Formats: sequence, C-alpha cells, structure tokens
Amino acid sequence: MKKNISVALLSFLPFLVTGVLASPGKNHVAAAVARYVPQRYNIAENGAVGDGKTLNSKAIQAVIDKCAQSGGGTVVIPKGVFLTGALFLKPGVNLEMEEGSVLKGSTDINDYPKVTTRIEGHFEPWRTALLNGDKVDHLRITGKGTLDGSGAPFWKEFYQRRDLDNKTTNLNVERPRLTFIQNSTDVQITGINFKDSGFWNLHLYRCSKVLVENCRFEALNGPKPNNAPSSDGIDVDSSQDITISKCFFSVGDDCIALKGSKGPFANQDKDSPPVERIYIRDCMFEAGGGIVTFGSEATIVRDVVVERCTTRKPTVLRLKLRPDTPQQYENVTLTDITLENGGVIFNVSPWSQYFDLKGQQPPKSVVRNITISNVKGTGSSFGKILGNPDTEFGSIVLKNVDATFKSTDFEVDHTEGLKLENVKVNGNVIETPKIVVTPKK
Repeated sequence: MKKNISVALLSFLPFLVTGVLASPGKNHVAAAVARYVPQRYNIAENGAVGDGKTLNSKAIQAVIDKCAQSGGGTVVIPKGVFLTGALFLKPGVNLEMEEGSVLKGSTDINDYPKVTTRIEGHFEPWRTALLNGDKVDHLRITGKGTLDGSGAPFWKEFYQRRDLDNKTTNLNVERPRLTFIQNSTDVQITGINFKDSGFWNLHLYRCSKVLVENCRFEALNGPKPNNAPSSDGIDVDSSQDITISKCFFSVGDDCIALKGSKGPFANQDKDSPPVERIYIRDCMFEAGGGIVTFGSEATIVRDVVVERCTTRKPTVLRLKLRPDTPQQYENVTLTDITLENGGVIFNVSPWSQYFDLKGQQPPKSVVRNITISNVKGTGSSFGKILGNPDTEFGSIVLKNVDATFKSTDFEVDHTEGLKLENVKVNGNVIETPKIVVTPKK
C-alpha cells in the first residue's frame, strides 16, 4: 500500500509543485512531496564490501529488499569490486552503477539458485542469472559500471564436458546468465558494460518498450578454447517494441538474437508470442555470429529495422531455419550498413542442432519481405540463402551496394524472389550473382 501511494504521488509531482506555488498551504504540500521523493541506498553504506573477495549476495539483496519495502528508489553500486551471487530486483527499485563499480559474479554455481526458468525457448529447472527481474515495470539500470560474469571457469567446464561427450548440449552444463528480465514493460538499460557472462549476457523475455543504449557486450571470441560458448550479447525472447541503440558487441556467439519457441507445435505455444517491432541502430559489431540473428528457437519474427550499423566481422543478416519448427520471418529492413573487413551479407540456412520433429511431418516456413540496402565497405561475399525442403522464400532484395568482396559467389538454392538493384562489387555492376548451387526445383 505504501509503495502504491508513493508511485501515485510521484505521478502527480508536477501538479503538486504547481499547487505549492499557488496555495497558501504550500509548506504542508512541499513537506508531503519531500517525504515521497525516491530514496538512494548505497550498498557500501549498508554492509557490502567492495574488495573483490567478500561474498556480498546477502548484503546487497538486503539493500534491494529494504529499498522495495520503503516505497522504492535507487540502489547505488559505488566504485569497487563487489563479489556476489544471484540478485533479485523488485518493483520500484532501480539500479545505478557508478563509474568504477563492478558487480562480479561468483564462480560457485551454487550461488545461483536453481528455479524453473525460461531458457532456449521453453521452461525447465535451471540456474538463475546474476541479476534477475520479474514484473519490474519502469526499471532503470544506469551508470558507467560493469556486470562481470566471471565466465572463464564455466566456459572451461563446458568444453571439458563436450570433449568427453560430443552430444553434450548447451543446457547440460549449467552456467549463469548475466541479466534476465521478464514480464516487464518500460525498461531502460543504459551505459552498462556486460562482460564475460557464463551464458547469455542480457535475456529479455516477454518484455515490451525496452531501451538498451550505450552498453558494451564483451566476451572471448577467438578459436576454441579461447571462446565464450553461448555468450550471446542480447537475446530478445518473445518480446515487442525493443530498441537497441549505440551499443558495442564483441562476443563468442550471436550479437543480437531474436528468439521464441521451437518444435512442430511451436505456433501453439501461448508462452511465446511473436517477436516484433525491433529497432537496432547506430551499433558497432566487432565479433559474434551476426548483426542480428533470427533463431535458432524462433517462430514468428517480424517488423525488424536495423540502421546505421557497422560490422567488422559478423554476418549482416543471419536466419536460422529449423526443420522442426513452423517459422515466419518477415518485414525485415537493414539499411546504411558499413563493412570494415566484415563477413558475408547473408547467412540464411538450415539449423538442425538438437531438432526433434516429435513424430510429425516437417512444417512449412516462410521468409519474405527482406531488404538490405545502402551497403558500403569491404566484406567477404554475398554469402548464402539456403532453405529446408519446405521453406517458402518471398521477396529478398539487395540494393544500393558499393563494396569490395573477396568473392562474388552467392550460394543460393532458389532464385524466385531474389532481386539485386544497383549493386556494385569490386567496381563491377552485378545484376545476376554467380550462383554456386543448382536452383531448388
């Protein structure tokens, strides 16, 4: 009740201030407003120790809980390295990370409780993230600090297990995500450095109206074992109206992945609404699977706009086509793309890892209304557009390109719907690319 009163009063602050200026009882009104100004809680002033050694999970959680119980406010992480396990944000509680602050994840997996959670398109008992938020509308995570997942031991264990058994899946080896926000609207995450996550860096599930801006996502991205497995930058899962702006990506897996459900009955999954109205702009992609990746677990992804982005290696557009899932990828626009020794333009191809038809016939999928335009710089090649036997391709347009490629080959198993307009590669106008795969009949 107290929290509801504070939220209501904060909503009417402008009107209260106006009343203060006009009312003879302005001193009483001003005092009432002052009582409900959100408070700030510095964790170092409330028992947390930033020495990089002391485990602060209980101390920091106590500050979050106190803030929530007192009507909300901001939990402040000051300069220092604060070792911690899983933390759980509460409604009305914001997080501010001051410059030089680090929330450093524990390397003990038991410091991340196992709960039933959303992971890879379904729910199962798995480990919580370092930072967790559920139904935290209007959440703000801001500042110039670092979320450090201490991922190296988790990566090492994954590779050891897979070397012993090549059937080891991603979820067979428990690793904590860095941040997991679910069932929330009006969320802003700005200025934060996401570093060395054990698994995905930022997982948004069933969220809407989210802004991620001026953040960095970094993890090892060299050849195995100097690579952080499953270290996706941002996973947008069954969410809508997401804006990712002015961010930097250098990770060992997908930079930005648009995700949902999987399997032959995925389009009946009420827990996985479409991913739609996604805006990616003014970002730098130094390493990772692609500027934007659809899937692998995804059903409907549509209305995606990418603009004014630079890639130094990652693929421009990556579409993973599962043979066991009815997928619909449509209305996708990428424009003003700069290649700096970049990779390929397209990587559209089947993705059969861990697929399971569950005794059903392979479902049909659709890819249509894809446009990539205004591309310049130096890259590798056009790439490939390959489908499953039941993939239907609609319009795919590449236009206004002036680039240097190592190869002009284009691996394609269909030609209908594919159109090149004003495409110049290595100084030559390309009207029909060199197709290196027999067109699909």
